[in-house]
Amino acid sequence: MSAARSSDDRDPADVPGGSGWSAQINALGGFIRAQRQLAKLSLREMASMTSVSNAYLSQVERGLHQPSLKVLHSIADALQLSTEQLLKQAGWASASAASDAEPVSGTEEAIRADPRLSSEQRTALLGVYRSFVDGSA
Repeated sequence: MSAARSSDDRDPADVPGGSGWSAQINALGGFIRAQRQLAKLSLREMASMTSVSNAYLSQVERGLHQPSLKVLHSIADALQLSTEQLLKQAGWASASAASDAEPVSGTEEAIRADPRLSSEQRTALLGVYRSFVDGSA
């Protein structure tokens, strides 16, 4: 038997950008969960709306799976968000595309910069703020 470890046994520190990538996927999952809860959707209801199993959605929300662009698009539609918002949250949108999409307000910057807020609190506050701002257009 070989003593070499399989790729599944690698420490995230062994993978270039591994721990940062994992953090991005976790943040995306937390954002999706917070938005689903703000929309008052159960996991099962969202699974039905997205044609994705509730088990898979649960794993996405917990940061265990990296969703495909197709799944992200379905999730964005179900949450009445733009796919661009989810891509920015995942860190997959380019800086130029993000700046072209919509300007970031001082309020959003303040929420993101406040050290007293947890990641989940920031996500929830940003979601509520955007629902008021986007709803007034």
